[in-house]
Amino acid sequence: MTRAVEGAPGLSETDRLEAFSDGVFAIAITLLILEVKVPHAGTEGGLARALAALWPSYLGYVISFVTLGIMWANHHAMFTYIRRTDRYFLLIHVFFLMCISFLPFPTAVLAEHLPEPDSRRVAVAFYSATLVVIALAYNAVWWYAVTGRRLLGRNADPDAVRTISRRYALGPISYLVSFALAFANVWASLSVHGILAVLYLLPEGKPPGGKPS
Repeated sequence: MTRAVEGAPGLSETDRLEAFSDGVFAIAITLLILEVKVPHAGTEGGLARALAALWPSYLGYVISFVTLGIMWANHHAMFTYIRRTDRYFLLIHVFFLMCISFLPFPTAVLAEHLPEPDSRRVAVAFYSATLVVIALAYNAVWWYAVTGRRLLGRNADPDAVRTISRRYALGPISYLVSFALAFANVWASLSVHGILAVLYLLPEGKPPGGKPS
């Protein structure tokens, strides 16, 4: 049960929001594997060839799984700084989670059209555009919370918060680069996603000591 924060009317602790977010991330990640279709029995060329032909699905699965997994880990770390919520924050967060749950669809489009020279550019651009929107929503969650230290815990390190803010601001710009690259070279565009995964895999900063309130 969410408990009101003492002395802060309209603000509440984040436990229920974190639990709900974890559930959405878990469902979105699980849905990714459902887009990797089992080859039909009697497929021409044999099962091994049919499995190998699914490489676009494997690639889409890995990119999206790693991306969502790292976002979840950083989202978890985010709430070592954010210790309160309000109604507007919850609504922004719902939009962010809506974007997260949408990602399996562009992943399926990517897997379907990546082998097709005539449509792969649009498929990769669509995938990258989705990540642009997710990155913007992620930033909206963070920036609403940190502006004026609105929802931060008392022990949140200002230097760490500034470092995280700079890193997050790179996300939408970088995904826009991948979107533009999709029309020139789809493999260069997808490589940007890999580079960003490595970047955001790195620790974000020293978390606050203890469990701030």
